Amino acid sequence: MQMSVGRTSALDKNNMSKFKTLIIVAALAATSAAAYTYFKSSDKAAGDGTAKAGSAAGAAQNRPVSVSTIIAQKRDYDVRISANGVVSALNTVDIRPQVTSTIAKVHIKEGQFVKAGDVLFTLDSRADEVNLAKAQAQLDKDLATLADYQRQLARSKDLVSKKFVAQSAADTSQTQVDTQQAVIASDKAAVSAARVALSYNRIVAPSAGRTGLINVFPGSLVQPSATATPLVSITQMDPVAITFPLPQRNLPDALESMKRSDSYVMASLPDTSVKFKGKLQFVDNAVDAASGTIKVKAVFDNKELKLWPGAYANLELSVQTLKDVVVVPQDAVIVGPRASSVYIVDAEGKAIMKPVVVTNRFGNEAVVTGVEAGAKVVLDGKQNLRPGSSVKERNGDSKDGKEGKGKADKAGKEAAKPDASASSPATSTAASAASAS
Repeated sequence: MQMSVGRTSALDKNNMSKFKTLIIVAALAATSAAAYTYFKSSDKAAGDGTAKAGSAAGAAQNRPVSVSTIIAQKRDYDVRISANGVVSALNTVDIRPQVTSTIAKVHIKEGQFVKAGDVLFTLDSRADEVNLAKAQAQLDKDLATLADYQRQLARSKDLVSKKFVAQSAADTSQTQVDTQQAVIASDKAAVSAARVALSYNRIVAPSAGRTGLINVFPGSLVQPSATATPLVSITQMDPVAITFPLPQRNLPDALESMKRSDSYVMASLPDTSVKFKGKLQFVDNAVDAASGTIKVKAVFDNKELKLWPGAYANLELSVQTLKDVVVVPQDAVIVGPRASSVYIVDAEGKAIMKPVVVTNRFGNEAVVTGVEAGAKVVLDGKQNLRPGSSVKERNGDSKDGKEGKGKADKAGKEAAKPDASASSPATSTAASAASAS
């Protein structure tokens, strides 16, 4: 009995081992089947996503390109030259004294506008007044002496006529009169000199303008010196000039502009959008050999005092007017390695590339040949065009383009996302195999 029981136990153990092996093999087979199903479903989903993305890309490629257009205009065009210059006054005077004296009174304020002849300063004039009085007294004395000599000459001539005195007596009287007349002339000159010296004590404005910084005060000692600090400076503010250099190649244009009555110069300050219109007035007589430029000057009215001497200014010099030319924006011109071109939109809404020649350009405008007036020229969106592309005109950013881009992005995301139904069997099978083991 004991032997039978031992054999039965060994048989049961052997059967259990075989049963476990079968379970493991079945679990492995189920796992392999689930993995195969998962990867096959993933490949199908990826293929469907790629097909959807390709379909979206094809639709986007066939969609009309959204662009903005502008009409090519035929009009007169001013050929202009741009330059940079500095505002300068036509007249600036440094006021300095002509005699050594002290300031008695200051009649002006800093920044005041004065007219020619207005009194600016008064100096201490007492010494000059005395000198003038002395010269005037000497003149009066010599005039009295001359009158006496003239009376003596008259008596001498009367006595000579009556044979009472010799002719030499009359000649002597005549010499005294002539000498005294010369003395009188000298005295008058001395009086005039004293008056001139006295006038130096009253300093007046030689021209109209705006006063600058006043450097003296009542009681200050001033001396006539070219190196000394001026009492004040007077600058003419209206009109003003703008001096700027022009390249040597534009010298003929500048000379021609001075002859034409319709030529003009436009100026603007960097920090404002206000423009000022002036006239070219002066061209220098020599070209600067170092820089290859020549100095020119334009004059501008400045009644509102917006142009200040020393200020930096941008200028546009009109040198020629082209009649009846086609003008397009420079942004519409495509500059290639060999030639320039523009895209135009035909009657069927197709893009056509037209080769053009830019004859003149300034700012954002270009004069071209090769395009007819009235043609629709593509301005924005030309980078997406090809010859023959369908075109959809717009007046700003296109909403269709944004929606199409959103649809394409959505299709790409759907293609990249795995299918939930394909992943479910693999997950459940793996879970069953783990449970069985």
